[in-house]
Amino acid sequence: MTELFLSAFITLFVVIDPPGCAPIYASLTRDASAAQRRNMAIRAVVVAALILAVFSIFGEQLLGALSISLDSFRIAGGIMLFMIALEMVFEKRTQRREDRAQEIIDHPEIEDVSIFPMAMPMIAGPGSIAAIMLLMARSDDMESRLVIVGALGLVLLLTLTGLLLAGPLMRVLGGNVEAVVTRLLGVLLGALAVQFVVDGLRGSF
Repeated sequence: MTELFLSAFITLFVVIDPPGCAPIYASLTRDASAAQRRNMAIRAVVVAALILAVFSIFGEQLLGALSISLDSFRIAGGIMLFMIALEMVFEKRTQRREDRAQEIIDHPEIEDVSIFPMAMPMIAGPGSIAAIMLLMARSDDMESRLVIVGALGLVLLLTLTGLLLAGPLMRVLGGNVEAVVTRLLGVLLGALAVQFVVDGLRGSF
């Protein structure tokens, strides 16, 4: 169970990327009060948790309704996660997030960023939805599923902490440290994505 928890935690941590979300959130809420930043951070994480919970519970039934096998989803999900890993290594994902944040900053009439873009697609995006569904598909019993839910809860808690401390964290870490961490996490995610594809191919053939 410890191995499963670590695998789920690393996968979800890398995909959700709390260190990458924090600076974006800091830039989006730089004109908000401390209370507004706190409320938006909590709302973003709660909404993202609900979205991921729905897909973790009903994801397998959704695949069944579409006549998609779990092994096929493992292969497709692994490829998707590998593409995200490449973007992280070459910083394309960070650039896309910053561009999206700048668009919102340029339109001041949009004040509440908790739902879009923070909850979705930054926290509960295609990558994290695919990851939680893949992890749940690999678990055969309730105990394993609870372990995965625990790993997700810890990642979301760290994400909330990162959002709440976004301003001070950015002053302490700086952009260079964040870039190094993002690249390292991208390499780990790439390896995990390949493992998902291998598992899918082995199950299919």
